[in-house]
Amino acid sequence: MNNVDVSVIVPIYGIEKYLPKCVESILEQSFQNFELILVDDGSPDNCPKICDDYSKEDSRIKVIHKKNGGLLSARKAGLEEARGKYISYVDGDDWVDKFYLDTLFKLAEANNADLVATGHFREFNGKIETVKPEKVGVYNENEVNSIILPKAIYNGRFCKHDISTYVWNKLFKRELLKKVLFDVPNEIIMGEDAAITYAYLAISKRLAISRIPLYYYRQRHDSIVKSIENPKKEYFRLGLLTSFLKQKLKNVLDDDNLKTQLTYYLYSQILVRSGGIIYDENGDILFNPFLNVKSESRVIVYSSGSFGQHILSTNAKNKFFKVKQWIDIDYHELNIGGNVVQPISSFNNDEFDSLIIATINPVSYDAIKDELKLMGIDEEKIVKINTDIKEIQNLLSNLGFDSNFKYLENN
Repeated sequence: MNNVDVSVIVPIYGIEKYLPKCVESILEQSFQNFELILVDDGSPDNCPKICDDYSKEDSRIKVIHKKNGGLLSARKAGLEEARGKYISYVDGDDWVDKFYLDTLFKLAEANNADLVATGHFREFNGKIETVKPEKVGVYNENEVNSIILPKAIYNGRFCKHDISTYVWNKLFKRELLKKVLFDVPNEIIMGEDAAITYAYLAISKRLAISRIPLYYYRQRHDSIVKSIENPKKEYFRLGLLTSFLKQKLKNVLDDDNLKTQLTYYLYSQILVRSGGIIYDENGDILFNPFLNVKSESRVIVYSSGSFGQHILSTNAKNKFFKVKQWIDIDYHELNIGGNVVQPISSFNNDEFDSLIIATINPVSYDAIKDELKLMGIDEEKIVKINTDIKEIQNLLSNLGFDSNFKYLENN
């Protein structure tokens, strides 16, 4: 193939169980003029052989074997070898609709778009949820800068993005992506997608957003890290991400807007990873984001996703509150600190003091809250998260972040 319309890049590490489904879904595309670049990032399992076997069967496949360097390094390696006009990223444990490439390509060509964003499916424990973007339409450079970017990371509600961070539900122009991706430090291993997406958006002249869901994102239990081994290291990495975004967005957003967006974004990432309550080096509470939740409170935690798991893990160590129940509408087997996931019908109002909905997405929060109210749960007991920006700024300063969001205590 001399002329390739789309290069599909798949970073691969430790996912042999899922990789065949991913590759097959790409090879079965209705759209034909693409190349598939499989980047084996030093995977220790059978993935390298799976990649090589597929490349022998289909000339559209190119395999890169490299020393393990992380997700960003794999994406960069794929981009270096890519020849397509456009770039699509697919994670090796996910899969795509048969018309994934066809739809993305036509959206890009019909609208002369530098960036295409679409809806996606979220698959978790056999259940599939459809997620669709709200800002549907085509935006020129002026509209991207005046309408999209000022609310891309934080749209006024904590913590809702107008443009999702993910790279896998988007289509990029290769030559434009090269101006961004290679600037992203490989040390950013938390929020890599955000670093790419928002930096790329800042140099895009046309954006097309469609509601069509095309990508199947698989949320796996074994992909969620449940505890922070070294908080300072994680703060350093988050500081790298946030300061990088500030550098890339400072020429297209005013200072106040940019500072507000990044402050809430950094805060949201710290909350999820810390399990909400943040402790200092001596084990004393530095910040409690759960309004009106006090020590020894009887608490119900809703959500067995990442934030919920972190809350349970942190509390299992520090025992700030008493977990009475761990609930989720998506019931599945998990056990953290002796707590197992139960259905939302498994408790009564008199059995708890506070109920924490473990999400930073306000749309999800509202939907869950409505369901709980229908079940007869006392709305007054549903916890709100502290979003006072002055208190958040004070927290970030106390943790060691400077005015440019760099973390100053990397040791």
